[in-house]
Amino acid sequence: MIPAHVLAQGKTTILVLGDSLAAGFGVEKEEAFPFLLEQRLKEEGFEDIRVVNGGFSGSTTAGALKRMKWYLKLKPDFLILELGANDGLRGHDIASIRRNLEKTIVYARERKMRVLLAGMKIPINYGKEYTLKFEQIFTSLAEQYSITLIPFLLDGVAGRKDLNLADGIHPNPEGHKIVAENVLAVIRPLLTESK
Repeated sequence: MIPAHVLAQGKTTILVLGDSLAAGFGVEKEEAFPFLLEQRLKEEGFEDIRVVNGGFSGSTTAGALKRMKWYLKLKPDFLILELGANDGLRGHDIASIRRNLEKTIVYARERKMRVLLAGMKIPINYGKEYTLKFEQIFTSLAEQYSITLIPFLLDGVAGRKDLNLADGIHPNPEGHKIVAENVLAVIRPLLTESK
């Protein structure tokens, strides 16, 4: 069930469709980057903004389109597509990951959403070639569909013990603050031009 206040009209809605990074694994929901992003935007004067956290731990790109359709009732204006990390960590087929993301991007654009694609990187567990091809999924899709790329969602956070939980993968509250700023830097100009 989507709460009634979330369905409120007249706001610019940003949907973050993601995995445990968006869901805020290991931190409070109010410490996860989607919540922080909304707070930061409001601080900057974007009063009529709501950021909907569509993060779900363990999500892969395979369920992206189905989940996207579920959120249509919110009429998102912007989609931040933050999926792919779990696919890459599990060594899923590169072509399948790309196809799943592509379908979601096309579907969102057909419904007049501005799409921001969150770039991801993974450790070289499956070899350098796989790692490189995985990273190229995001840049090539952004180029092909002329959508906005967040170059690397975890820029400044990945690999830093002081900014991650003990698992070394998920940001801690301080890490989420940096992730929120990474997203803010990319979405701010888009919101400014659509004001």
